[in-house]
Amino acid sequence: MEPLQRVDYNALDAAKNAFIEASRSTLQFAQKYGFVPDERLGASANVFQLDLKPFLKSGAEQLFITLLPEGLGTADDARPDDLSDAEAITFWRNIGTKTVSVMTNDAASTGMQTILISLYMPSARPDLMFHKNFMQGFLDGFVEGCRAVGCVYFSGETPQLKSKLYEDKLDIAGALFGLMPAGIAPISSSNLKAGNKIVFVESSGPHENGFTTLRDLAKKLPQGYRTKMPSGREFWEGINEGSKLYTPLVESILDDGIHPTNIEPITGHGWQKLMRPAQSLRYVVTQMLPMLEVFEFVERESGMNKEAMFTTFNCGTGLAIFVESDEEALRIVELARAQKLNAVVGGYVEVSESREVVLQPLNITLHGKDFALKK
Repeated sequence: MEPLQRVDYNALDAAKNAFIEASRSTLQFAQKYGFVPDERLGASANVFQLDLKPFLKSGAEQLFITLLPEGLGTADDARPDDLSDAEAITFWRNIGTKTVSVMTNDAASTGMQTILISLYMPSARPDLMFHKNFMQGFLDGFVEGCRAVGCVYFSGETPQLKSKLYEDKLDIAGALFGLMPAGIAPISSSNLKAGNKIVFVESSGPHENGFTTLRDLAKKLPQGYRTKMPSGREFWEGINEGSKLYTPLVESILDDGIHPTNIEPITGHGWQKLMRPAQSLRYVVTQMLPMLEVFEFVERESGMNKEAMFTTFNCGTGLAIFVESDEEALRIVELARAQKLNAVVGGYVEVSESREVVLQPLNITLHGKDFALKK
């Protein structure tokens, strides 16, 4: 009789120890909100001690929190098969940043500060997936993302699922715990109304969305992912740039005394996300940030028209912030620039019989009847 299959604990334990060491390096990142009382880590459940003094001092009667699960999707599959060691480390570092982004940017859209973040990364062959280049690049990018956001990485789970996953694939997902700063209510689109101004904040590329389309395009390019764009950068580099992390910007906006009426990350569905609130409003875009080279390349090589591009990708704008006045909008542009983020006051909200987005510079109107999401 052949020996029964067993879980490869040698590979799993080596990876788990590396993840625990990465977790240990983040323990001071959320000191503003609390600390980890026991730094030994590696237990079945770790503990974080939340500092309630700021909440008691503010007289807050509620503690607003969130628990948000999210997955990276297929962004980590969009790469050449022949990456050099240096290229692979860079690629996986950016994937580490994207993994922080895909969770924390959603939390930031309600004003939430991420305090704790965890990972769930199952694989069929941990000995293949948790290789040296992956561990070095991914953990460097993930830890640096945690530092930028101000959250503690609480390790996670890395199960071996032989019968459920392809041997050369890794599923990257996780969850976060976040809370609103003391005395501040969550940002809700229920306060959004006609007359509001819209501030657009730059993206670095596709971030984590549109990769089904991007991977399909790569199959049709003459050199695949290594096809060069006009700048000389290869396609895989353009689509896998590390994502912008917006939590610090949102925190600075709230610290400045500005309470946005809504914040929308421009992710899946592209610019249709501007009309995600259920109210019948028109979002008039009068000025746009530059369309990044990678999107110009995708548009040209794929043959997609402008409307398809802007309903699929962020096209260079990763976040839309809605406020009540011109003064608040201009102040947010200043706060963004202080964090080396390009931003522009780019539109306004007006009354409408139905939801729609009017992209005036492109002479395009996106209609709510074609966009089912509402909140």
